[in-house]
Order: sequence, then structure tokens, then C-alpha cells
Amino acid sequence: MEQAHGLLLNEEFYSKLSDAKKPAFFFEWLQFLQKLLVAASKADIKEKQKPLVEQLTALLESSPGPPARKLIAKNLALLYSIGDMFSVYQTIDKCNEIIRSKDDSPSYLPTKLTAVACLGALYEQLGRVLGNTHAISVGILLKAMKSAESQGRYEIMLSLQKILLGQGVAAIPCHRDIYKAARSCLTDRSMAVRCAAAKCLLELQKEAVFMWTTELENVATLCFKAFEGSNYDVRVSVSKLLGTILATAVTPKQGPGARQVTRKTSLAEAMDLLASGFLRGGSGFLRASGEILKGCSSVNRDVRIGVTQAYVTFVSTLGCQWLEMNFASLLGHILELVSHPKATQTQIDAICCRRCVSFILRATVGCLLGEKAQIAAAKEIGQAVGKQKRAVDAALSDSNVEIKVGTMDISASQHVLVCALQELGSLIQGLDSTAAPLLLDSTTGLLDKVFSMLLHPSLSARLAAAWCLRCFAVALPFKITPLLDRCIERLNALRSSPEAVSGYSFAIAALLGAVQHCPLGIPHGKGKLIMTRAEEILRSAVQNSRLSVQRTQAGWLLISALMTLGPAVIHHHLAKIILLWKSVFPQSPKDLETEINRGDCFTWQVTLEERAGALCAMKSFVLHCGDLFSDDVIERLLPPLKSAVALSTELPSLNKSYGAPLKTASILYKQRLYEILALLPPKTYEGCFNSVLKELIADLTLADNQSVPATFLLPSLCHQDDAQLLGAWLQETDHRFIEEQLKLGGILGGGSLEHDPFSIYERLADGEFVPAPLPPVLSVVRAAGELFGVIFPYLDVNHRAQILEQFTESLKHAKGSKQQINVFAAFCCGLKRLACMKGSLGPEEVRRPALTLVMHSLESANILLRCAAAETLARLAQVAADSAFTARLSQMSFEKLKSARDVVSRTGHSMALGSLYRYLGGIGSCQHLNACVNILHTLSQDSTSPEVQTWALHSLSLLIDSSGQMYNTHVESSLSLVSLLLLSVPPSHSEVHQSLGRCLNALITTLGPELQGNSKAVPLLRTCCLVGCAVMQDNPDCLVQTQAISCLQQLHMFAPRHVNLSSLVPSLCEILLDKSVWVNLCSSHLLLRRAVIACLRQLVQKEAAEVLEYAMVLAKEPNKGGCKLDVNISETGLEGALFSLLDRESDQQLRRDIRETLSHILSSTAVEKLSHWLKLCKDVLSASADFTTNTPVDTTQEEEDERGDDETIFTTNKDDQFRPAIPPRWPTRVFAAECVCRIITQCEKIDAARLDMAVTQEMKIKRTLSDFLVVHLADLIRVAFMAATDHSNALRLSGLEMLLIIIRKFAHVPEPEFPGHVIL
Repeated sequence: MEQAHGLLLNEEFYSKLSDAKKPAFFFEWLQFLQKLLVAASKADIKEKQKPLVEQLTALLESSPGPPARKLIAKNLALLYSIGDMFSVYQTIDKCNEIIRSKDDSPSYLPTKLTAVACLGALYEQLGRVLGNTHAISVGILLKAMKSAESQGRYEIMLSLQKILLGQGVAAIPCHRDIYKAARSCLTDRSMAVRCAAAKCLLELQKEAVFMWTTELENVATLCFKAFEGSNYDVRVSVSKLLGTILATAVTPKQGPGARQVTRKTSLAEAMDLLASGFLRGGSGFLRASGEILKGCSSVNRDVRIGVTQAYVTFVSTLGCQWLEMNFASLLGHILELVSHPKATQTQIDAICCRRCVSFILRATVGCLLGEKAQIAAAKEIGQAVGKQKRAVDAALSDSNVEIKVGTMDISASQHVLVCALQELGSLIQGLDSTAAPLLLDSTTGLLDKVFSMLLHPSLSARLAAAWCLRCFAVALPFKITPLLDRCIERLNALRSSPEAVSGYSFAIAALLGAVQHCPLGIPHGKGKLIMTRAEEILRSAVQNSRLSVQRTQAGWLLISALMTLGPAVIHHHLAKIILLWKSVFPQSPKDLETEINRGDCFTWQVTLEERAGALCAMKSFVLHCGDLFSDDVIERLLPPLKSAVALSTELPSLNKSYGAPLKTASILYKQRLYEILALLPPKTYEGCFNSVLKELIADLTLADNQSVPATFLLPSLCHQDDAQLLGAWLQETDHRFIEEQLKLGGILGGGSLEHDPFSIYERLADGEFVPAPLPPVLSVVRAAGELFGVIFPYLDVNHRAQILEQFTESLKHAKGSKQQINVFAAFCCGLKRLACMKGSLGPEEVRRPALTLVMHSLESANILLRCAAAETLARLAQVAADSAFTARLSQMSFEKLKSARDVVSRTGHSMALGSLYRYLGGIGSCQHLNACVNILHTLSQDSTSPEVQTWALHSLSLLIDSSGQMYNTHVESSLSLVSLLLLSVPPSHSEVHQSLGRCLNALITTLGPELQGNSKAVPLLRTCCLVGCAVMQDNPDCLVQTQAISCLQQLHMFAPRHVNLSSLVPSLCEILLDKSVWVNLCSSHLLLRRAVIACLRQLVQKEAAEVLEYAMVLAKEPNKGGCKLDVNISETGLEGALFSLLDRESDQQLRRDIRETLSHILSSTAVEKLSHWLKLCKDVLSASADFTTNTPVDTTQEEEDERGDDETIFTTNKDDQFRPAIPPRWPTRVFAAECVCRIITQCEKIDAARLDMAVTQEMKIKRTLSDFLVVHLADLIRVAFMAATDHSNALRLSGLEMLLIIIRKFAHVPEPEFPGHVIL
């Protein structure tokens, strides 16, 4: 590759290369040329300019691949901007001529696309220097677009965007024509074209005033249409466009270049436009209204999710200062959305709408506001809650109005309250103890308002209020006991009100759930008091039929929640609880028979509710009181459980007798039974296996349950590394909370607290901020599948074979795929558990039906089922533990891949090969590996089907990962294939590039430390890896860039000398600190930001000083494309920028990695850059906000004049009044305090003399440049006092810790000016 390192292309050497090596050599030369043009002198460039232009224009016509196309365009533009412009017009004419050409053959397409890219790059780089020639080029591009295919339309849109960027206001005459073309592309069938059109329109709106004035409504309607049938990337791009245009319309640009706007759009008008899309959707508004009359949902969920993201973009573009001033208007509008009848036509619609509104509030109030503004927002939300309370009270008390109206008011009110109370709880929990003044302020009455909602007629509102109280308790642990006392007292006083019994029991359960987050717990006597109250409620349940259901649920809910306090509390009450369990269930089969013959519908409802509650309490006991779960306790639990199983077998006949009213109660009962059985050792209830399995098989296969497929279980059955194949909705993104609604019929996005009130005391899963249990009808299918998985390994061989035969037989008669999914999910759970136990599946009579089940699913049209089937096939081979059986499975896939031509078969079986290797490693001989590699190489080159390429390449990456050293013989051929595909696959096929990235990563891992060597083949392999990384870095898709960074990270680990940090570090910082990352919350993918931080964390562990130096380069570079960095690195360095990101990122993993990165930088540089680090930490700690008039002792006033303008380390653009930095929140300030403590300890460890004033004064006389800690002692004490007197308890503790360290370290340091005294 040394031959590629010249200003001119070595044509003689290039012509001698084989066709396979030419693209990589050509790309390497173009890359080197780009670096050289920037670094070389103008004289050298001008001397070689003419031949270089000739070479580049000749290569333009050589059908280059997409990455080379981009570099040719960049280099031509760079060459003309640095050298002479004598032939630029000839080059533009040449490009215009190529685009006008009538040749539409596929072989000429790359040349046309390169010409299009060159025009964009030239006009972007040279701007208005080219005069009015852009008008001709734009006309030619627009004409070409009418007959262009998707790749052409994509490139033309990107080129037009660059022309607009370079020409600015000079392009105004072309604006209307470009707008018309981009309009049609925004609803294109190709998703990549839609994204490119959105980028083009985003650039156009900067100067095209008509877009946010006269055409505003049309643009909004167009965006709504673009959301229909869109993918994640389109929703992100189009929501950014819509949000930005509306923000511009509300606050038009003012300045010398801006023309006078005749009429400004009001905030209400802009939000009404967004609301119209949220409530009615995009196209066909009249048709939609007709659908509303028919009673079906009219809103396309794609549109609603897109508009939700646009709301966030709109608010965040206007900035945090705007949000502070206009929060009341925004809150009123957002809550109005969720109360609109069109948004809540069905329960699933209502829940999805609530999630959207919650997302808007979390992404704006939770992320954009500082603590002081968040407290003001919490007060505003409290007023909204109070307003709803007054409305509900009026609706319930006004007897003149029809009852129906009151019911509608309450229905609308419940959704508003759920959103408001959940956001209020999240805000307070985020503020932690800094929220104490707000909750203790009697004038706002926030606690009273939340308590009043516990009596709301709606179940969901009562649960939301209870959850809100739990958040208050987690934030302020000292409030748990008073809150519990108040709830217990009110529950006792209002025990004859159904709403009070329900609401206050929810609140007590929620508060008990909060205790597990508080290290000091609650007084021991509270457990006894709650247990007594629960017993009283259960005893009184039979006294009043009007309250039976509520009291029964309340009693068992309290006992279940009490279990979370652990064995220390429960062991005092265990005997009593076991007696309660025993009394709830029939003592013998005869008693059960008597019950069945005697009961009526209502009695059975109460009975099932009671027994479901008792089973839930058992589940809670097993989960939280493991130390008490002895053999004796299990023995005493078995009789009630056997009775529970016996009752479950009678439920079908009871449902037949009493119909629909009993259905929900019986489903809930089964769910609770399955959940507790799954937690117990299966051997203990072996005698009930037949009865339990009969029920499970019925639930999984009966036609009655066909409406509830277990599709939502399939993602958890797929391997987490396969998420890339299944789409963005399964990957972690900034919008996952709402994106889940779009898949599996909205099942995953349809979880809500009212589906299972008993989840209110449980711990939240990672990433959740409120529990979201699925509806019972889905939860029971999940519980059935999981219980089948638990029992399956304990069945004997004959029983297994019999059940699997039964499953396969049921699928033959099944009309749809729903039964197949249920059965398959359950079987997959069984295999997973069997593999974990290292058990064996059994002989051929078990394997045969098992294989039939899996192979049937491996060729399913359902992509999730296909992926899970490949995983299950590998599990099947794992538990069969028979090499002949494994070879048979592989051979079946080989045969199928040779003969099959359909996409489904080819993807499923290629994935099966990769999965087999993942679980069984080198499953066969080298010959077997050769066959696998050859067939996957062939499938990877099937350019007619990107889906087949994606799956084959992903499978190949699994093969490489699992084969280890066996794969060495194939590394060269695989690396050549990956390089070739990276240089030829269109960038619009991002999923193929992602799989190529995984392959490259696996190949780098396989080569490992060999990459450092210089033996014959290694330099070429290393260059291939670096070329591959460079191609992926330049890809527009965020996930492909993520793979590039991951590969470079691997390369840096194995061959650090060959990774160029001077270009890598600035590119990482540019991704991370571009203000669009946080202002729009959608310009960068969460996984990309994680990859950037993970890479920086690795780099700073060894080369912290170099990384910091290279990061500063970014501050000196001119802004690229007008995009300004949000954080001024030149003042605070990379470490200051990372501190600012701690307040902008909400992802816990990302925040943890940022803190680790800062810790590594501190360890390496704190002593050398002592003043810088102390100033950085001091500025962060100085940013404590005033929350109340009663501020703590202010220790900073005396240094006000010294500090000047250094109130904060974060500097913003002076002209950007709407985007001030977020003041550091309490977790960041706590981290800064910890950093100061570490600096003190580190200084002492390296040189104790740094703490001695006498030594310091002596060194100053010698004019030594070293910085000494003792000089900063006054600052350290000020900082410690600031921290120790903050509103945040955590920060006060850190401040006191800091003071203690200062006292210990400086206690014996003498004061030179006063002999015999210490410096403190």
C-alpha cells in the first residue's frame, strides 16, 4: 500500500493489480490524497493540479463504488478550493453532461452517481465563488430525478442539500423547484430517500422563508404522510425537520440576512399543528373522521410516534430558557392531548398515548431543565393535578348533569392524571433531597394534592398517585414513616369507602416497596401494625358485599408488599401468614366440590380474587424471604398449592357456567398460580405434574387462546447479539420507550400499572421509570411458557416425547401461526432451562418431534420466529450432545441452502449454521468449516437480496467468533470479501454494512496481536482492516459508525502504533459534543454515543495526555458545515466537556462510562494540571442553585470578585440566547466532590511534600514550575463548605467527607509564618 501514498495515482502499478485488489488500493490513495491536500503547500498542489484533475475526472467515469465516489467528490472540491480554479467550470460541465446522458444501463449508474456527488461537493466547498452556475446544475439534477431509481434519488437529494449549504441566500431562485422535488421524495417508497429528502428540506428551511410561513401547514401535513409506514431512521429525520421548522416559525431568525416576516406563527398555532397529526394522523383526514364514526382507531401509530419525537425536537430546539418561560402553556397543551377522545378510543390507544405524553415530558422537563427550573415545573404539574381534582369533584357532585357526562370527564381525567403524576414522581425522584423544600412547603400543598388523588374514582389514577408517593419516599427517605402513618390512619378512618380502601392500600404497598431503596429502612413496629391492619381488612371482607373485592385485594396486597421488608420482619408473622394461606384454599377435594356446586358468579369473583392474592403473597415471600424458605415451610405450602392446582382444572367449567364476568378473575388466578409454581423446586410438586401440564398445554394450544400469540416472548428467546437483524425497535435507542409500540401489535408498548396493581411494590427493571406490566391475558401466556420451561427438564423421556408429539399434532390442525408461536416459545424455554442444567434431551423418539417443531419455525415468514428458531436449533444440538445429530442438522441446512431460492429459507438456514457454531464451537472437522465458510461467502455476495446478505454476513461473524484459531486459514479470503463489499454495497443498505462491521470486528479479534507484526501478509491484512474502518466511519448510518469505532478500539488494543489518534480523537469528540446530539435528542444514536465513550475510556487509560491534546485540535478547527460545538473545549478541555455531558445524558450506562473516563483522566493528569482540575471541580460545585429563600450559609460571596465570570465551566455561543448550558445537577456535583477527594489523596501519594507550605515557598524561590496542593488550601476549604451546606443530602455527605480528608491531611502541616502553629 506504500505505492498508494503519493499526490498522483501510480497508474502503472494500479493497472498491474488484480480486479479484487484495485478498489482497496484506489480507496487508500484517495484517503491519503485527502490528508495530503490539507497538509501540502499550495505551490506543490498547483504544480501537480492539472494531471491530478485529469486523473480524478478519468476515475469519475470508471464506475467507482459508493465510498470512493464520496472521496473523489471531496478531493476534487478540496483541490479547487486550495489550488487554482481554472478548470472547475469544465469539471462542472463534465458532471452535468454525465448526468444528462441517456445511458440508463446499470453499468453506467455508478458514474452518474459520482457526477451527482461531485456537483454537491464542489458547490458546498466553493460556495458563491462559482457564481450562478448552480442554477443550471440544479435544473439538470431535478430533471434527472424524474427518471432516477432509488439510489439516484438518494444521491440527488444529498447533492441538493450540499448545494443549498454552499450557496446560502444565492440559491433563493431555485428554492421552490427544490422544495417541489423534495416534497415527493419525502414520501418515497425507499426509506433512505425519505431521510435524504428530510436533510435537504432541513437545509432549505434555513433560507426558504415560505416553508415556515405560507407553506407551514402543507409542510406539516407532508411530514405526517412521511411518518406513515416509516422506519426508525425516517421518524428521527422527519421529526427533526418538523420540529425545527415549527421552532423557526415561532421564533423567526432576526438578523441582517433575514427578510422581514409578515406574520409570526403563534405558539398555540404551532402546537395545534402538531396536535392535529398526533390525534388525526397524516393523509386522508376525511376518511379518518369516517373511521372515527365507525368506532375504530383512526390514528396511524407511526404518525403518532413521529409527531411525539417532533414535539421533543420542537421544544429542545427552542431551548431550556424558552421551556422555562413557556412550560405552563406546553404542559396544558400536552395534557390536553391525552384527554382528547380521539386519543383514547380503546384502552391500548389510551396507554400508548399516555406513553407518548410521558416521553415528551421526560425528554424535555427531565433532560433540558436545571434543578431550579425542575422544581418550578413540579409546582406547575401540582397545579394541573389540583385542577383535575376540582373538575372530578364537580363532575361527581353535579346531579343536574347527565351521569354519562360525568363518566366521560372522569375517563379523560384519569389519563391526564396518570401522565401528570408519573412525571411529578420522576421529577421528585430525580431531584432527590433537593426537592425537600418543595414537599415541605405548605403553600403549594403538593403532598395533599397527591393524597387527594388516592380517592379518585379511576383505578389507574389511584395507582398513579400511589406510585408518585413511592417516588417521594425514595427521594426523601425520612418521609416514609410519616407517609405510612398518614395512609394507615386514613385507611382506618375511611374503611367503608371502596375508593379509599383501594387507594390507601395501593399507597401503603408502594411505600413499602420504596423501603428497599432506603438503607435505614423503617421502624420495626410498622411491619406489625400493617400486618394487623391487613388481617382486619381480610376478616371484614365478607361483612359487606359492596366492599368485598376491594378489601380482599387490599388485604393480600398489603401482605405481599410486607414481604419486601425481608426475613427480619416476616419471621415474626410467618406462622400467622401460613394459617391465612391454609384457610383461603379448600382443605380437601370434597370441600372444593361443595364450593363448586354452591357458589354463584359474584362469590366466585371474590374467591378467585382472594386466592390470586394469596398466591401472589406466596410469590413475594419466595422472592424476598429466601432465608425463611425451608423444607418445613415448603411442606406446609404444598397442601394449599395442590388445592390451587385442583381448582385451576375446574376453571373452564366455571367460565362456561358464569360467562364473561369470571373470565378476567380466572385468567389472573392462573397467572398467579403459574408464577408461584415456576419459583418452587419442581420436585416438590411432582405429583401435580399431570394436572399442571394439562392446563399449560390447553393454554398454549387451544383455539380459544389463538387471539393471544406469545410473539412478545420471542425477543427474549433470541440472542442479544442478533438484535441487529430484528430492527431498531429491539435495540437501545433514545426513543425505545415509545418505539416499542410499533411492533408486535403494540403489545410491548401496552404495559400499564392498572394491569397488575401488585407490581407497585416490586423493583423496577433497568431503564424503566414506572412499572409497565402486560395485560393478564398476555401475562398468563408468558407465565405458562416459563412454567413449561421449568417443568420440562424434570419429565421422563416418554412424557417428553408424548408432549412434543401433542404439540406437533396441534400445529398440523392449527389455522394460523399464533398457536405455533405459543408452542414454540414454551418449548424454547424448556430447552434453555435444560441447557442451563446441562441435561440431555433424550433418544430419537424425543428428538424427532422436537426437530419437527424447530424446522417448521425456521422457515417462518415471521422474522422473530425465524431468528428464535435458529437459536433453538443450536440449543437442541447442545442438549442432544451427539456429534452425529449435530452433523445431521448442519447437513440439512447445507442441502436447503443449495436448493432454496426464497429469502426466508436462505436467511433462516444461514442463521442456523452460525448459531450452531455459537453454542458448539468447532463442531466438526476443517472440511465442515470450509463448507460453511464457502456457502456463507456465496450468500454474502447475493446483491439481489440485501436481507440474505445481512443474515449470511451476521452468521459468518458468529462462525469467525466461535472458531478461534481454526479460522486462521480463512482470514485472508474473508477479509478480502468484507473489504470488497464495504467498497461496493450502497450506503442505503445500512443493515448489510452493520453485518460487515460485525465480521470485521470478529476478524480483528481472530488476528489479535498478530496485527502488530510485519511479516509478509500482515501489513496487507492490517491495511484492509483500516480501510474497512475508514469506509464505515464515513457511512451516514449511526450504527455502522458504531461498528467502525468498535473495530478501531479493537485495533488499538492489538496494534496501537497503527491507529492514528490524531484523527480518531477529534472525530470521536465531534460526534459526542455536537450540540445536535442533545438539543434535538435524535441526531446521534445512543449506541453510537456509548461506543464513543467506551473508546475514549480505553484510550485515556494509557494515553490520557495525548487524547486531551488531540481533543483540543477540534477547538482550533473551523466549524464544519456550520455546525458549532455546544461545549467550548478550548476553555475547559475534554474533561470539562465530559462533565457537561453528565447532565445531558440520561442513560445510566453512558453516565457510568463518562465518570470512569473522567476518573482515568484524573488519575493520569491531576497532579500535573492541579490548578485546572481544582478550578473545574470548584466551578461545578459553585453551580448550586437557590431553591428557597432560606438558603444555607453562603461561603462563596467573599470570592465573588475573584471568580468574575467563571460561574460555570460550560460556555455557550454568545449569540445563542435560547441555549444556555444546564447548571450541574446534584449527581454531577457529588462526582466533582469525589474528584477533589481523589486529587488530595493522589497528591499525597505521589509526593507528601506537596502538602507542606515551607517546601512550597522554598520551591517558589527556585522558580520551579510544579504546582503544590497546599497553595490551594483556602479554595479546598471553600469548596468543601459549599458542598457540605448544599440542599442535597448526598452532596452534604461528600462535603463533610472532603472536610474530614482536608483536616486529616493538613492537621500536622506547620504554618511557616507562625512557628509552633499548624496551617489550619
